[in-house]
Amino acid sequence: MSKIIASAAIRGGHEIYRQAEAFYDKAVKEKGMETPVGFPDTAYYLPMSHALMGLKVETLAQIKPIMDHAKELLGPAPSDKLWFPYLGTALDAGIATLLSEEIIMVLRYLYAQEPQKDCNGFFTDTILRTLGIQLVDGRMPGFAAILGAAPDNKTAVKIVRDLQKRSIMVFVGSSTGGRSIIDQLLEEKVEMGWDTYIVPYGRDTLSAIYPLSWAIRGAMTFGGIKAGNPRACLEYCQRRVFAFGLTLGEVDDFKYATGAGAIDMGFPIIADTAIPQILPTGICTYEHVVHELNYDNLVPRCIEVRGVKVSVSKVDIPVPFSAAFEGERVRREDMHCEFGSKYSKAFEFVRMRPMEELEDGKVEVIGPDIDTVPVGGALPLALVVEVAGRAMHSDFESIIERQMHHFVNYAMGIFHMGQRDIVWIRISKDAFASGFRLKHFGTILHARIHDVYGKIVDKVQVKIISDAAKVKELVEVARKIYAERDARIGSMTDESVDVFYSCALCQSFAPNHICVISPERLGLCGAYNWLDGKVAHEIDPSGANQPIKKGRVIDAKLGEWDNVNDFVYQGSNRAIEKVSLYSLMQNPMTSCGCFECILALVPECNGFMIVNREFPGMTPCGMKFSTLAGSVGGGNQVPGFLGVGRMYVLSRKFIPADGGLKRLVWMPRELKDFYRDRFKIRATEEGVPDLLDRIADETQATTGEELFTYLTGTGHPALAMESLI
Repeated sequence: MSKIIASAAIRGGHEIYRQAEAFYDKAVKEKGMETPVGFPDTAYYLPMSHALMGLKVETLAQIKPIMDHAKELLGPAPSDKLWFPYLGTALDAGIATLLSEEIIMVLRYLYAQEPQKDCNGFFTDTILRTLGIQLVDGRMPGFAAILGAAPDNKTAVKIVRDLQKRSIMVFVGSSTGGRSIIDQLLEEKVEMGWDTYIVPYGRDTLSAIYPLSWAIRGAMTFGGIKAGNPRACLEYCQRRVFAFGLTLGEVDDFKYATGAGAIDMGFPIIADTAIPQILPTGICTYEHVVHELNYDNLVPRCIEVRGVKVSVSKVDIPVPFSAAFEGERVRREDMHCEFGSKYSKAFEFVRMRPMEELEDGKVEVIGPDIDTVPVGGALPLALVVEVAGRAMHSDFESIIERQMHHFVNYAMGIFHMGQRDIVWIRISKDAFASGFRLKHFGTILHARIHDVYGKIVDKVQVKIISDAAKVKELVEVARKIYAERDARIGSMTDESVDVFYSCALCQSFAPNHICVISPERLGLCGAYNWLDGKVAHEIDPSGANQPIKKGRVIDAKLGEWDNVNDFVYQGSNRAIEKVSLYSLMQNPMTSCGCFECILALVPECNGFMIVNREFPGMTPCGMKFSTLAGSVGGGNQVPGFLGVGRMYVLSRKFIPADGGLKRLVWMPRELKDFYRDRFKIRATEEGVPDLLDRIADETQATTGEELFTYLTGTGHPALAMESLI
């Protein structure tokens, strides 16, 4: 290892520790040892120290063991005459640096100094789980943490756009000479946020602990690794979290020290300056420290060194195209024109046609194009996609149609919201100026449908209709088709099929987790239903979605079949022997970490609560979502607790073995509003049409005692049902 790098890392580690020590002493003196400390919305306390040391830090007093351990890890810088390898000393200094940085950051939160201006600050568990499905299905193949500032604004934008085009999450922060890449992107009006894959974490190098702590939580959240197992946590990051550091401008001791900590996690460092290189493999998969002075080659070099598997979509349109642009918003002042919402009618649908009726690649625009619309104007729009294929089936129409939202949103400067006949699309002034026109919607849809569904689709033809009379006529045809589909799919039951489907997408992060998807139970992420599994298997027979023949019924009430058990046993690396699809209390399905909601037993109320990951408050079981998720995720089978998709609640197979819908006793108000109309239909079927009003929310109860009182007052049926315990 370069003596220059080792010496700098050790010096930086000592100085950061001294800052942490001084800040800690100040906090203890001013606020007292029992003062509560912590980061917002996390079940992992101080995540780095929790993962590596197993500590549950909630007060200033509990920080002291971290300080002591960090000090122990710091060795002396190598002398000029020392030739003995000093890799271990430098790496230990890196870990000491990360522990010290985490202490400084949590103390800044104590003193209301975080988050910094225009920065996100600490990355919450909610964000981690919200993006979980993108981590596991490949839409987000890796992460980049940028430290410093580019030589100019144009280069800064180029680097970020090059990463975005590869769908890599970009954490930006730190500074060079007092200037941060955050400022460069703000000056160029680059939209930042989780939706655009560009997240500003902080303006100094110490705040780089935020993306690193986010990574280490992946080991505990998705990998099911218990806190206090440092080797397993670090190895998980090296094998499964494809992250790297990119330093721009001068690399000082603080950056070297933080970089040493990142290397210990398996994350290489790439610099745009001629710093010493560490080329042999070892802790990192390939090289540890490299420099790349050519900005055209900088991002490809980063990808190569970390071994990130990237699929760049080649779509012939005049604007960049990537999943990183999916969350981009087009504000009214930046808009050239729009379709749908309250300004016009817009809809989209997919129809299967006979092979001989279609011309593959044909894109037809019927009506005025957007260059005829005054700036800020609106047009009606129908996006009609006709597909044909030997393996195509009418049940697949809605699957493809649902993906149009994502495909269109991948284009930079295009905003798409909604589905079916409630579509809202905006085209930005920049996209229009770059040459984007209506025909390019067809280009996108033709390319992406072939790319994603090529195994079942042989021909794709697209009609883009902006003629008001034709749009009005066709929307009625589309609505009839929507209704027919709903009736067809809604009639499917678990009993009507012989095959369920597995989903192992999340095994890239949670090795022992297997989803079992049935017609009446969608995947816990909420993104995959039975038809999705069927289509995915036909597209990729050896992929993550495999058919499971149900086999012999072991227990119809619990939803247990012998072949399903055998499949789960083998697929979970022989960790899970039995699974009940219809019970929360007996051998429930495992959870990865990407679940939309958590079901949890509330024993004093003889029922279950449900909480969605967006809800930040306390729940009647005494835990927030983030704390609950820490116990449920990682491929664990935990009776009384279960990760689920939102829509599972409305299924007739919603935990029927435990009493079904009538066992629900609490949910956040946001979920009540989301479910309301559809919930009433199901509740009426269960004989309790006003059940939703008998269920408490956070405005009525946040403790078990308050909940019991409320349920007693509303006459909730769960109180009179057979005991769950």
